Amino acid sequence: MLGQVMLLVATVALLHAAFSTYEHLSLLKALGRPEGSLPNDIVLEAIGALFLAIVGATVRSSPLREVTWRSEMKRRAQEEDQDPRLSFATFAQRAGIAPKASSSL
Repeated sequence: MLGQVMLLVATVALLHAAFSTYEHLSLLKALGRPEGSLPNDIVLEAIGALFLAIVGATVRSSPLREVTWRSEMKRRAQEEDQDPRLSFATFAQRAGIAPKASSSL
């Protein structure tokens, strides 16, 4: 629940930073000064939203599973029961399809 709230807040903050950037650039264009950097508060808001989104996604994700040799061999033993050759396609030799170049010139 906490991770979802953090992701929602991060999304809203990032959208607000994008809208603020658009407004700032529109103002610069209206004043005839298209060159100019973004204000620090917009940059900090975007970086904060990114950090909050990363933390929220980390909190929201499921816990990592331990990978052990025993569990890996158990999984591979189940896979070996199936015929692995079914997944490969067989290709016919196409050497006889293309016409041979005549060397009688």
